[in-house]
Amino acid sequence: MEKNANGTDQRPMVGIGVMIQNKDGKILMGLRQGSHGAGLWAFPGGHLEFGDSILETARREVEEETGLAIGALELISLYEELQFIETDGKHYLDLGIKAEYLGGEPQLLESNKCKEWKWLPLDDLPPNMFDGTKAMIENMRSGKIYQPQIRLK
Repeated sequence: MEKNANGTDQRPMVGIGVMIQNKDGKILMGLRQGSHGAGLWAFPGGHLEFGDSILETARREVEEETGLAIGALELISLYEELQFIETDGKHYLDLGIKAEYLGGEPQLLESNKCKEWKWLPLDDLPPNMFDGTKAMIENMRSGKIYQPQIRLK
């Protein structure tokens, strides 16, 4: 098995994105900074930590990044993020979770990772979206959790 830059085995990481839709039908998105995908709009989320469940991670990340409490959670998307392998040495399996919005306004709690939070209409989204976020929206609209990518070498 190949090693990454810090000498450990290269293995995919698990990222979790959380779609929160308010009562007006708008979804919460943040403008990423300080990591791969900087300058792209994405849902709140983060890494699955050892010993945490997918849903625990979704709740924790939303609270850490936005201060929002969320209700019922549902898995709606699975995406293989392969486009950063060559540029950043990162391979992710992105899990998309839809969360029940309980109210409140998001706070910018991790300004080193996110420049701003905005409620955006589903029919008028920015073109510069993180691929995992874009896939999550497409999967939700199609009713399919997983749509495989073909990566040609």
